[in-house]
Amino acid sequence: MNLLKRELKPGTVLVPCPAVIVSVGDETETNLITLSWVANLCSKPPRMGIGVVPKRHSYDILKRVGDFVINVPSQDLIEETVLCGTKSGRDLDKFDATGLTAKPSTLISSPMIDECPLNIECRTWKVIEVGTHHLFIGDVVAAHIDESVLDEQGEPDLAKMSLFTYNPLVGQYWAVNEFLRDW
Repeated sequence: MNLLKRELKPGTVLVPCPAVIVSVGDETETNLITLSWVANLCSKPPRMGIGVVPKRHSYDILKRVGDFVINVPSQDLIEETVLCGTKSGRDLDKFDATGLTAKPSTLISSPMIDECPLNIECRTWKVIEVGTHHLFIGDVVAAHIDESVLDEQGEPDLAKMSLFTYNPLVGQYWAVNEFLRDW
């Protein structure tokens, strides 16, 4: 099969991207920021990375606090996810604006979002300037999953999690819910 290919201009064209809400803060200030520049970086030690533009309100909080939570929302939180990515925490309290619940994390100061089925606590290991974004690399110190999204064997069931993804090519959110096969 010979596919006809069109060359795209260089850019962030990897799809799909995760759609997450990162929570950051401590007893003095908290904020929520929607990100799709998020990745697993290493399994031993477990490390994840988030890309944040320095002008974002969460950036200074991330630098000051030194930790963050990657909260993976379900499809029923799409409007909250969009709000957290389109409004600034300088102008409003996003927990109040969305009705999301801040729940204390177990090992870090930044709170988890109780309504998200998966929460990953990270302690900042290193920050690297990579261009317009700075890469916050975090050591995963704890992870939490809602028991309602586990299957009979106690494993995460992606269908029950009702996840969604972001397409940076066209700025759209898409559902992720069809099993294809085991590897």
